[in-house]
Amino acid sequence: MAGPTMISKVKAYWAPLILFGLGLFYQLVVLPRSFPPSHYDALGIKPYSSVEQVKEAYEKFSSKWNSGEEIPSTADFLKIQYAYELLTDPLWKRNYDVYGIDEQLHILEKVREQYGEESYSRIDLPLLDATDHSVHAFNVVTSEDFPSIFHDSKPWLIQVYSDGSYLCGQFSGAWKTIAALLEGIANTGMVELGDIRLATHLAERKPIGQIFFRREMHTGLPSLVAFPPGCKSSDCMTRFEGELSVDAVTDWFATAILKLPRIFYYTKESMGKNFLAKTGPHKVKVIFFSKTGERASPFVRQISRNYWAYASFAFVLWREEESSIWWNTFEVESAPAIVFLKDPGVKPVVYYGSFNNSRLSEVMEQNKLQELPQLRSVTSMELGCDARGYSRAGSDTTIWYCVILAGRLSPELNKMRETMRRVQETLLSDDESNAADTDQSLAPAAVAFRNKRLTFAWLDGEAQDRYCSFYLFSETSFETCGARRDMSDVPRLFIVRYKRNTTEDEAKIERKPRNIWDAMQEQEVDPASQLVVRYNGSDEIPQIAKWVSEIIQDGDSKDLPFYRAKTPELVPEDSEPLLTRSAQSLFSKSIGMKQRIRNIMGQCYDYLGDPRIGPALLLAALMSFGTIWLMRGQQRAHPSQSGQPGPSANEDENRPARRKRAKQGSNEGRPPSITDEEPKDAYQMPLLDSDSD
Repeated sequence: MAGPTMISKVKAYWAPLILFGLGLFYQLVVLPRSFPPSHYDALGIKPYSSVEQVKEAYEKFSSKWNSGEEIPSTADFLKIQYAYELLTDPLWKRNYDVYGIDEQLHILEKVREQYGEESYSRIDLPLLDATDHSVHAFNVVTSEDFPSIFHDSKPWLIQVYSDGSYLCGQFSGAWKTIAALLEGIANTGMVELGDIRLATHLAERKPIGQIFFRREMHTGLPSLVAFPPGCKSSDCMTRFEGELSVDAVTDWFATAILKLPRIFYYTKESMGKNFLAKTGPHKVKVIFFSKTGERASPFVRQISRNYWAYASFAFVLWREEESSIWWNTFEVESAPAIVFLKDPGVKPVVYYGSFNNSRLSEVMEQNKLQELPQLRSVTSMELGCDARGYSRAGSDTTIWYCVILAGRLSPELNKMRETMRRVQETLLSDDESNAADTDQSLAPAAVAFRNKRLTFAWLDGEAQDRYCSFYLFSETSFETCGARRDMSDVPRLFIVRYKRNTTEDEAKIERKPRNIWDAMQEQEVDPASQLVVRYNGSDEIPQIAKWVSEIIQDGDSKDLPFYRAKTPELVPEDSEPLLTRSAQSLFSKSIGMKQRIRNIMGQCYDYLGDPRIGPALLLAALMSFGTIWLMRGQQRAHPSQSGQPGPSANEDENRPARRKRAKQGSNEGRPPSITDEEPKDAYQMPLLDSDSD
């Protein structure tokens, strides 16, 4: 019987037993490892003792060793010598006392493995390298100027460093590169660990309140913290916990903090089908050729987001064995280089060399549009082809022109786009040539083109059906505008003359609408008048140029009607697929999983040093034991309430009869009431009707 009784007790008390075992294990094993003996304990002095006290303690040990009174073991000698060298350096001692930083502890383990059980006299001293490891700091932020650094909405990346840190000195070169890559899109700064107030503000805190800086699962420096755009306090501050390399830091900052899209690499096999074929015809293709295969720098990704409406971006890793392919395809001779692919049939534009933020921005601004730009919702105002806007020459220009080639995407449209590019070149060369060699018939168009009063553009008639039909409304407009109905694609050319009435614009500002009808009329029409002329001639370049010049001459010299209308809105193009996904989803799954596991392990490691966990487990075991013991005692005191067989079926049937007898017996000797049953000799008294009397 002892066996079953013991087993039943173990089953009943399994929870408090487990809690009690965990509490003992934490107190006796886990907690001592979380609080190993300090270097002060190795010298036999109190924590946070001064440098003089450290030297006095070491001299006592040294005198005993020199006199032969005591011969230390190699392990003891290494502990004492390491503690002495660490705690006599002011910067190392400060880092150890305040933040628990001991970044050279691996040297102690290395020397211990190297010398093993040999005599301590054979060990080369000093153990630690005491040479100058000062960091070449720049953009140093102090506690006094920290509140005033957030004067704009730019994000901040701050490095917390120590002048005496060997690892911080190693990271100095990488930090300079990171700061250069972030120039123009983010602010960078450095905080020295000696600024206790600010360093404590940027540090992490363990559950017991101890401040520390985490570096790859351990305590150490340098530590990087980021303040996202608009963040001005530590509540929204983000810490970098990955590998301290230029690529890892800049990729984390660009993706997690700036929310910038990534630019992918393509090979010679995937370039055509995955990039060129999937990029819209309205965008310029920008291809970066890299020798190193590094990710796109943050400023390149920032520029790609700024110009996403105009261009699509790709990277290619340059290999010498593939150089002939890239030369035949894009006329690229070497890397690094940037290639701009514009209109079909146009020679690629190639730039060689490295680019910084300002130079790349300048090059992008020069090449963001195609040679014959497309009329789109994002370019209409910039091109001066919008009746709600102004000319490219400025708001003071009252009359300007826009020559538009409309049609569906087809070989016929590409051929006509090439013709219009030749027209532009003809007008440009005519304007730059001598007066004697100039064809005077083209002068009006050439002068207007030079003065930015004339713009050439092409329109996707299928995507911009309503806009195209508004200007080319006729029985045959289906050949140019809207979805393709048959195999016929006929590009058509027309010119729009815009004119603004400055007197009416000024009067409109001063005059208020008298009623709702006047206000609606003002809103329904565009401010600039439009006169449209369609071209019905041949596709010859001189004839088209001459036609444009005649229209401009007539439009500038004749007093034409001032007709205003409501132009249909241009349909916005689809956004770049790369930008429709959130920046967090661009992380690879493996990196995301590793980062999550690392964060969980770091949090668990922080809680291992909490001395409150052991007593809490023991208290929980005691309370659980007491609760179970009390419940078992109550069960033994009232055995009928538990462990007894349930009532039989006969007892269930006889239960109503017993209740009835008990109720009858309880009513004996009581006076009758209105709630009792009717007596046998009772009769009903008739009621008197007062109305019958």
